[in-house]
Amino acid sequence: MTFSKIAIIGPGLLGGSIAMAARARNVAARISVWARREEALRGVEQLGIADCVSTDLKAVVAEAALIVFCVPIGAMSPLAEKMAGYVPANALVTDVGSVKRPVVESLGRIFAGRARFVGSHPMAGSEQTGIEAARADLFEGTVCIVTPEGNTPPEDVRLAREFWAALGCRPEILTPAEHDEVIALVSHLPHLLAATLVNLVCEQNADSLNFTGSGFRDTTRVASGSPAMWAEIFDGNREQVRKSVLALIEKLKGTLDFMDDDTKMRQFLTDAKSRRDSLKIPKI
Repeated sequence: MTFSKIAIIGPGLLGGSIAMAARARNVAARISVWARREEALRGVEQLGIADCVSTDLKAVVAEAALIVFCVPIGAMSPLAEKMAGYVPANALVTDVGSVKRPVVESLGRIFAGRARFVGSHPMAGSEQTGIEAARADLFEGTVCIVTPEGNTPPEDVRLAREFWAALGCRPEILTPAEHDEVIALVSHLPHLLAATLVNLVCEQNADSLNFTGSGFRDTTRVASGSPAMWAEIFDGNREQVRKSVLALIEKLKGTLDFMDDDTKMRQFLTDAKSRRDSLKIPKI
């Protein structure tokens, strides 16, 4: 599929990668990119992945058939409010936010009667940030969760799914609440766990970091993500993150019961290996 014009709000890792993928796959006839600061746009201009780059929000979204919010979740609603007065009628609007319920409620309300909003979350992030980390193949083989509300027209959902599929994703449908519960377990909890592990090691024995191998580095890689962004994510999904943390605490306590039971420990590790090995991991 090809959109006449895609407007990308925010040229970071995801926004830049969307522009690259859309250009490489001919998903858009024209691509425009908005950023708050002129410096952020220079990288986009140097890469030559957009036809229009500007700090003028109105100019970027003018005549856009698809608008993608690629800014932190806390910045989405203020930008949407600013854009609502001149968003093209019937434009499809989506986002890449890691928390869906508050985003869908807010943007759905703002664009009601003005544009067609369908929430999205491509599971293709990285601990790296900025246009410098963007790649045209970032979405290849990854899942993108599309999160319509109960009254979202099926045609809007179809268009959102086709857009992400055109970038290389495998679109899946969840409600915003289902999304936040699932992603708390498979994304938000692992990040909090990685940060906790790094801090624990440093507090218990800081010299231990001099002896880390690939296992520790792989396990804690995501802790290098943006603290400001992740604090905002945890705040936006605090109920589900708290629920996941409590479940993890109980699970860890349970492991103490069989620390001296070799048979149970082997079974525990065997189950984990089997389940981990069954994951469908995209090969990029």
